[in-house]
Amino acid sequence: METQLDPMKDDLPLMANTNYMLVKHYILDVDVDFKSKVIEGIIVLFFETGSQYRKTSSTGKECCQSQFDETCKVRACEPCYAPVTNVSACSSKPEYNDFAVCGKGEEDASDKNGNHSNEAQASGISSSKDICDIENHGNKDFLLVLDCCDLSVLKVEEVDVAAVSGIEKFTRSAKLTDVSKELENLRNQIVHELVTLPADRWKEQLYYFTLCSQAPGCGELLFTTGTWSLEIRKSGVQTPTDFPHAIRIWYKTKPEGRSVTWTTDQSGRPCVYTMGSPINNRALFPCQEPPVALSTWQASVRTAVDFVVLMSGENSAEPVQLEEGILSWYYYVTMPMPASTFTIAVGCWQEVKQQGFIAPIQTNPKFSLPSSQADFSPHIIFLSQSVLSGWSQLCGTRLCHEIAHAWFGLAIGARDWTEEWISEGFATFLEDIFWARAQQQLSHDEVKGQQELKALLRWRRLRDEVQNSEEELQVLRPKKESTGETSESGASIVKHGLKAEKIFMQVHYLKGYFLLRSLARTIGEASYLSSLRKFVHKFHGQLVLSQDFLCMLLEDIPEQKESGLTVESIFQNWLDTSGIPKPLLEEGETWKESRLVQQVSGEVTKWIQTNQMMRKSGKKKRRLDEVVFQKLLPDQLVLLLESLLEVKTLCPRALQCLEKTYQLREQDAEVRHRWCELIVKHKYVPGYEDVEKFLREDQAMGVYLYGELMVNEDAKQQELARKCFAAAREYMDASSAKVVAEMLF
Repeated sequence: METQLDPMKDDLPLMANTNYMLVKHYILDVDVDFKSKVIEGIIVLFFETGSQYRKTSSTGKECCQSQFDETCKVRACEPCYAPVTNVSACSSKPEYNDFAVCGKGEEDASDKNGNHSNEAQASGISSSKDICDIENHGNKDFLLVLDCCDLSVLKVEEVDVAAVSGIEKFTRSAKLTDVSKELENLRNQIVHELVTLPADRWKEQLYYFTLCSQAPGCGELLFTTGTWSLEIRKSGVQTPTDFPHAIRIWYKTKPEGRSVTWTTDQSGRPCVYTMGSPINNRALFPCQEPPVALSTWQASVRTAVDFVVLMSGENSAEPVQLEEGILSWYYYVTMPMPASTFTIAVGCWQEVKQQGFIAPIQTNPKFSLPSSQADFSPHIIFLSQSVLSGWSQLCGTRLCHEIAHAWFGLAIGARDWTEEWISEGFATFLEDIFWARAQQQLSHDEVKGQQELKALLRWRRLRDEVQNSEEELQVLRPKKESTGETSESGASIVKHGLKAEKIFMQVHYLKGYFLLRSLARTIGEASYLSSLRKFVHKFHGQLVLSQDFLCMLLEDIPEQKESGLTVESIFQNWLDTSGIPKPLLEEGETWKESRLVQQVSGEVTKWIQTNQMMRKSGKKKRRLDEVVFQKLLPDQLVLLLESLLEVKTLCPRALQCLEKTYQLREQDAEVRHRWCELIVKHKYVPGYEDVEKFLREDQAMGVYLYGELMVNEDAKQQELARKCFAAAREYMDASSAKVVAEMLF
């Protein structure tokens, strides 16, 4: 029987059998309906036979049959959906449930634009006895397994790509000998030729992909859905080689699906976007989620005329009006990417014109590009509104972090998703380098001072996280020597991938950052960055494990081996253990000597003295004009407030003075978060409105504030927490809501 996992605390299963069949291209053709909160339509998948199958057997039968046997052992009999023809037609807008499928018999329901309607389709369901009988009688059909969750799959069929006009050019190399299988082999040969076209023929490739996606169906396929997967088979087909390499799936999302968020914007207008949840896009479309499944895609998205569709595509889409009130938006990607990078945002968006947006940071002619050379492809970066308010630093550093993911996370990916540090650690490290260049006018000493201050803040954050989280969640290579391994079929897990609290942890950001920072200090920044460039050039477009980077780095700097710096020692000290890495334990003291940190220490002393004076003076107002507080940078303010959080008592007058001195309500979210912590700790009632505003507008950053409101066991604070949660709960993702609910109830 399929394993039932707790969706909030277990490992995340990657079910797709990518070693047998690998998706090379997706074409989506969907409608976005805000009334029903559903995305509905079709997806066409184009496959290549997987690497493991080709290695294991020339015929493929032994490998595939063993996989099917294993499937039979762990599964109970589940409904198998078979086409039912010659039954009464469905209405044009039928109401489907999870246990029904519409079949249209031999007729194709594609209109001239390739839009598939449900007209002339029949509805029916076969007995679950079908699949059990097949298994018991010894027939072992190959199962194609896709990652799928929270989706209603309506129908699956093979696509007759051989029917496409002009497709003959892709059949010249086909060697067809078995007459009985000639047509099936021809179709798969066409797909093979199409997906293996060289990169410089991408326009031609997309054109024929589009034509193939609109080709008629040539037989419905049996399928069944589980909690985490969609399993598809063709009766009598026992190998991936013979399985259809182009299939079309009719499906629709569910309003509660965990891959998309249906919400409203700040003006109260509806919008929907992919939220990048732990389950990625499997609740948006059936796909292959393992990192090895790199693919290209095209998507046509239709919605009401009032909405703008944005996607992570390589083209700037111009909407086309299909009928009155309906627009269609088309995007594509030609660089093979994981399915998790497919991103969509539909809403009443307003465009900020490029020139006015980027002009302030293009003052240095060394770094500006002529418009003819600049690449303005609309690859999407989602930024929380939390980073857009206050000073520009938080927004700038977060943008630098996300831009760094263009290299680490997109151009180079982790072969095992448990090694998140490969993406997030590198992005955090490069964030500082990019931000220093973006500011342009800073001297070397100023850059060094900023980075040392940032390192101290991250050290404090890592220390707190290590003290307040499960040890097993602090390990950067939780699968250790098994990292990168998959089952025979290609299935695997993401260790702790569904743990709700893991979403809010930054240990893989922070420990990864400190590892890279330590390597840079040991090797020398210039040599280190030079090696990093070589690594990017060598592994661009590939998936890597930790040792791929570390081996290349140490081979590039061979003298480091003499000092005992080895891949094994790095695993032992940094990646395979919980807690703060040993090499980092003593380093935390060094940053306290930084000028910016020393400046904050002086201000902390002033505030402690001011607080003491105010407490002694009682209600009598005492002149404090002689105290001059220095202007501080945002990161300095964060350190100041964190230091004041360690003071046992701050009186209300001191807190009031603190807020006015630095205009804390106008600062960025990182600063306001620490201000809210001070309010909660000292039960500063005049500041409760600030806490309520933060919990309402900065939901992700405010999760742990709920816990602090509850821990004081103060009736007013607990009432405030429950009031804010009641107002925000429907807009929170499931993991956030679960974590907060556990704190409150």
